[in-house]
Amino acid sequence: MANFYLDNKDLQYHLSHPLMKRIIELKERNFADAKVYDYAPQDAEDALDSYKRVLEIVGDVCAEVLAPNAEGVDHEGPRVVNDHVEYASGTVRNMEALNEAGLGGMTLPRRFDGLNMPVTCFAMANEMVARADTGFENIWGLQDCAETINEFATEDIKARFLPRVSAGETCAMDLTEPDAGSDLGAVMLKASWDEEAGVWRLNGCKRFITNGDGDISLVLARTEDGTKDARGLSMLIYDKRDGGVKVRRIENKLGIKGSPTCELVFNNAPAVLVGDRKMGLIKYVMSLMNAARLGIAAQSTGLAEAAYREALKYAAEREQFGKAIIKFAAVSEMLKNMEAKVLASRALLYETARWVDIYKQLTHISHERSLDAEERQEMKYYNRLADGFTPLAKMFASEWANEVAYDSIQVHGGSGYMKDYACERLYRDARILNIYEGTTQLQVVAAINHVTKGTYLEQIMRYEALERTEATKAMAERLVEMRKVYEQVVERVETMDKEFAGYKDFHSRRLVEIAGYIIISHIMLRQAGEREEDYLNPTTIFVKYAAKKVAEAASYINESEGSDVELFRC
Repeated sequence: MANFYLDNKDLQYHLSHPLMKRIIELKERNFADAKVYDYAPQDAEDALDSYKRVLEIVGDVCAEVLAPNAEGVDHEGPRVVNDHVEYASGTVRNMEALNEAGLGGMTLPRRFDGLNMPVTCFAMANEMVARADTGFENIWGLQDCAETINEFATEDIKARFLPRVSAGETCAMDLTEPDAGSDLGAVMLKASWDEEAGVWRLNGCKRFITNGDGDISLVLARTEDGTKDARGLSMLIYDKRDGGVKVRRIENKLGIKGSPTCELVFNNAPAVLVGDRKMGLIKYVMSLMNAARLGIAAQSTGLAEAAYREALKYAAEREQFGKAIIKFAAVSEMLKNMEAKVLASRALLYETARWVDIYKQLTHISHERSLDAEERQEMKYYNRLADGFTPLAKMFASEWANEVAYDSIQVHGGSGYMKDYACERLYRDARILNIYEGTTQLQVVAAINHVTKGTYLEQIMRYEALERTEATKAMAERLVEMRKVYEQVVERVETMDKEFAGYKDFHSRRLVEIAGYIIISHIMLRQAGEREEDYLNPTTIFVKYAAKKVAEAASYINESEGSDVELFRC
């Protein structure tokens, strides 16, 4: 039987990272649950074994159910029936299979019937689901909305909603509106307090809502009369059982067609408040979006994995001029570059996910008791890294998913342009990845502060301090030279920005990309040192690719004058 976990040595490698021990310690709270639940792990080894078993189950369902259904779901798609979404028949079978396997509430505590797994493992599950059907990941993967409820809601609200997520009910985050896309501060959906009923009432429209008819929805709404900015927005939960929301239409999209992207109309829909008023965008959506961006990085990596495997399989089978096309240098080079990008994407994804796990768990613990000085410092350290690396992970993974999907069609030649091959669907599905949950351009806006504040440089220096093997020393030295180039161009941009307003903004993407290429190269280099037989060749390819990209970006910056900014103003 096929299994998307067991056939992926790279996923298994990342689960074995030494930092997982610390993550398990924090997640399991010294294994206190073992006294309450007979299925809870007794120690770190037991926990890791449990994670592996769950991921094997995910891998089995993905390979045996989700992947075979993907083409049918793409063709059938969801529809609106009586003002609500009716999923494609394959989507219904997918949900049934995952729910029967008990894979809801993966990161939620056991007291809410969850599996209490780390974010890192949930990202792995999301990656496998996306490899099977990228659009379906948008339905199943939104269970991470429950993490926001778990982190910020009252105990009563948690007890009301979280066990339902663990049982398999779906979620949605209702944020954007016709006039409020990237600018969520402009959201105008109105929330009014109904004193008699003791609930908030929601009125207005939402647009481009992924899985918009989900069972449990987090809704960004304006609770403060007379406000027009972020300070008037709060986060609320809408329960589909209560009624008051109609699906006006499902968008007819280029790709991810099995995932219903809805326009919603709220008419006195009842809702409950999450956390404090006025903190909806400032605090809760920011937390929600960071989780979503990590999810898109996992989704992108899964799609890239699928596209690469489709190309590799086709190239090995397709013969031209008396031999398989994989034997032609032009094709084999493409495949090796695709593989390097997939591995690089995954390396950055799980480096980031592990850091998110540590700071998130310390945050949860801080709500239970006071952290000691060492724990507070640890939380601050990993929080900074997670904030800096999350936009990098989303940016690089989504861009590379598009590139790998593009190259997959190219390897297939004319056949790849036909709907007979999965690469055509993957190419369409990929296009949204560097758009939703914050475009690549917005990821740059989030990341540039970590260039100027030194987050990336500090981490690069930590990587440089690692001991290298004989096989990786030359590449490590090359990365030192790339880091010096990075420092030089950052200094140049900051100096020029003082004289020419907008100069830093103009070059921000180039600076972020240079930092990212160096960082990812270091992570790959560490992997090559630990497992040379699996990673040395793709790491060598990636470092060469990264050096070229860094040189191009640095050259552009160094040749750019202050007046160049005006050339590109609209």
